[in-house]
Amino acid sequence: MKVVFVSNYFNHHQKPFCEEMYKELKGFFAFIATSVMREERKQLGYNQDDQPEYVCLAYQGDGQMKKALDLIDQAEVVIIGSAPNNMVLRCIRKNKLVFRYTERPYKKTPSYIKKIYHFWRWHQNDLWKNNVYMLCASAYAYSDYASVGMYKKRSYKWGYFPEIKKYDIDELVSKKEFDTLLWCGRFIDWKHPDDAIQIARKLKEEGYKFRLNMIGTGVMESELKQLVKEFSLDDVVTFCGSMSPEQVRSYMEKAGIYLFTSDKQEGWGAVLNEAMNSACAVVASHAIGSVPFLLKDGKNGYVYESGNIDSLYTKVKYLLDHPENQQIFGSEAYKTMITEWNAEVATKRFINLADRINMGENKSDVYQTGPCSNANLMKDDWR
Repeated sequence: MKVVFVSNYFNHHQKPFCEEMYKELKGFFAFIATSVMREERKQLGYNQDDQPEYVCLAYQGDGQMKKALDLIDQAEVVIIGSAPNNMVLRCIRKNKLVFRYTERPYKKTPSYIKKIYHFWRWHQNDLWKNNVYMLCASAYAYSDYASVGMYKKRSYKWGYFPEIKKYDIDELVSKKEFDTLLWCGRFIDWKHPDDAIQIARKLKEEGYKFRLNMIGTGVMESELKQLVKEFSLDDVVTFCGSMSPEQVRSYMEKAGIYLFTSDKQEGWGAVLNEAMNSACAVVASHAIGSVPFLLKDGKNGYVYESGNIDSLYTKVKYLLDHPENQQIFGSEAYKTMITEWNAEVATKRFINLADRINMGENKSDVYQTGPCSNANLMKDDWR
């Protein structure tokens, strides 16, 4: 089988899956990058300078674009993330087996007019055809697309598959600092870093002994520091600045509790994969795209209703009062990553699913949970 993956740019979140595909298919795999990486992404640790041999940079002139189109024409299966419309239509009209790799399209509630426009545009571009399927990089992608008649009974759970590290889990959990909370990301409004500050304020008012580490930078930084000063939290809240992915991991490995406070604009949220792999007890907003796929409330973490500070606080306080539950959640979260939600498992399942589709076999119930399981049954209700 020859597989081509087309997306805007190659990054460290895509690399583990691509490496596994290249290995499993014995070289019959290519990644086509269609655009130059934004400087903002480079500052977050993404790198587009040193590329593996299977990466084709289609934006680097006519020669590379021709190579990219030749790779698409030779492929039997094409995974399409963000790509120019002419590439998408080329795959569909050549009747390739196509998997659209997508987060939810409606990160903000769309108007009625916008949904009508999308219905017309997406159907006009042949995206409803039988040989086009969807890999849902969000638990909410299926319902968003189904609301305009797209990908019904042709959608599979998917996501991002960053590097998975293997630990001696008992040793890792035993070294956790169960009074340490961690928040990591850009300081922007829809990630709600201020919610973490509010939790710190409530905990201090009730006399809890704890530390909150905030990793990141962004437009809200001065506002957040002002809140810390206003609430007299300088002794319990530390702003750690921006860090490399490796440094972030070292903080995750120590933290007992990880706070993930984004709203529905967080399409996936690969930081959840990393925190769970680091055996953190995660408390996360239900609106984040990865959360309903990865977290089972009360089993391998806690899920709270997005924006409900009281619910978030109650669950954080419970974990501080019951460090044994931090250990249980952290161990179960690690198990989820190691056994199911990782690049190796996703690769084997994807190749098997594509084979079954190409051979005309039943593909709706190949897997019951995890990558390539049926997303049609996914409900927005996380409870």
